[in-house]
Amino acid sequence: MNPDVATDIKDLSATLASVEAVMDLDGLRAQIADLEEQAARPDLWDDPDAAQKVTSQLSHRQSELRKVEELRSRLDDLPVLYELAEEDEGDPAAAADADAEREKLRTDISSLEVRTLLSGEYDERDALVTIRSEAGGVDAADFAEMLMRMYLRWAERHGYPVDVFDTSYAEEAGIKSTTFRVTAPYAYGTLSVEQGTHRLVRISPFDNQGRRQTSFAAVEITPNLAQTDHVEIEDKDLRVDVYRASGPGGQGVNTTDSAVRLTHIPTGIVVSCQNERSQLQNKASAMVVLQSKLLERRRQEDQAKMDALKDSSSGSWGNQMRSYVLHPYQMVKDLRTEYEVGNPGAVLDGDIDGFLEAGIRWRRTQ
Repeated sequence: MNPDVATDIKDLSATLASVEAVMDLDGLRAQIADLEEQAARPDLWDDPDAAQKVTSQLSHRQSELRKVEELRSRLDDLPVLYELAEEDEGDPAAAADADAEREKLRTDISSLEVRTLLSGEYDERDALVTIRSEAGGVDAADFAEMLMRMYLRWAERHGYPVDVFDTSYAEEAGIKSTTFRVTAPYAYGTLSVEQGTHRLVRISPFDNQGRRQTSFAAVEITPNLAQTDHVEIEDKDLRVDVYRASGPGGQGVNTTDSAVRLTHIPTGIVVSCQNERSQLQNKASAMVVLQSKLLERRRQEDQAKMDALKDSSSGSWGNQMRSYVLHPYQMVKDLRTEYEVGNPGAVLDGDIDGFLEAGIRWRRTQ
């Protein structure tokens, strides 16, 4: 085997070994055994919420263990691929296949290594994503919808379920705002680096004179509420408004006032939900979103106190975090990490894993 290839495989093995140590595979197997024992109890589904929590945790833990075990197995098989390629010198495709597998392993191990950097209190939770159009008029509303599609396509690529709670459509095109949940292991920790102001520069399709337009959209990421969280909301602090659900262009999509808007009076936080058929269901969903936003607010306040104690000046990422330039050149660039891609079309179609990994690594250094 080529010495450089052998050294590279050794380095990959060392990286994977450090990941295995951080993940504590023996501890992970013990957790799985305990959860399997709980899942096998005949009275498990007497409490559906608790049963859902057990089965979800079991599925996530099994997936994590299976992922790292498969990587180790593939890495162990890699020297054999190179040996077979050397034996069959007349087949250059065999060596090319071995090189391709080595590069794929490098990417997969790097992705798993990034996962081990997610150790925040809420990082393994599902994520609630809120997108709002900001400065830029109809272009900003259109950009907000482009970002919504980008995250939905990213989730679809990975097979992550998404629940859209509310979408407020703009009059001419695009959306004013949307809130949806991404259900996946470490969804919050992974997507939290997307929080901030996103900027789009392009020739506006809504400008008759074809001028270049800069528009902005805000992305907010909060952890989904768990049963163990306690966010008390007193009735006197809550205003409930009901209204008729609407679709694109303001058209009514419901003949009853089933959509619900909740306003938390002390903080001014407003959430709404219109995806369910009944007012009761919409109120329940809206309460989940409101409690999650209050939970994130509490987390940020706690973090601010910790930063003050540490006299840290690196707590803020700044407002604007990424630029999407479609004219006069093609580029998407993260302004914090300097990570950039020259294919905005692919990024806006959900290919954002490179930005997510760069953001997680960057945050760890702050």
